[in-house]
Amino acid sequence: MLDISPILLLSSGIIFILVLARLNSCLFKPLLKHMDDRADSIKKDLENAKSNSADVEGMLAEANDVIAKAKKEAAAIREKAYNEAKEIADAKLVTAKSDIELKYADFTKELQAETKALKDSLIASMPQFNESLKAKLNSI
Repeated sequence: MLDISPILLLSSGIIFILVLARLNSCLFKPLLKHMDDRADSIKKDLENAKSNSADVEGMLAEANDVIAKAKKEAAAIREKAYNEAKEIADAKLVTAKSDIELKYADFTKELQAETKALKDSLIASMPQFNESLKAKLNSI
């Protein structure tokens, strides 16, 4: 049957244990150390990313505050410019109205003078009209 040699079995067991010990020291320990170092590196990177995201959120909030302030300042500047333009336009409107009123007053004075002159000329030429009217009536 099977012939088992105890010396061969014992020497195979010792060689197996020596190979396991050598593999453990040369392969498994460095591999496990590398895996642990990699896990630590990933943890550190995640923590850094979280702190960076917190910093980014803070910067975004600060940027939003700056934008809000800039919008308020722009609105104030726009309102100021609008008010100044309105004041200038109102002043121009007042001067234009006064100019128009002066021109209207001059026009009415001229019109009254012309109507008076026309009435005077009509009154002066009234006897001629009467004579021409009498002549027309007599010729009929």
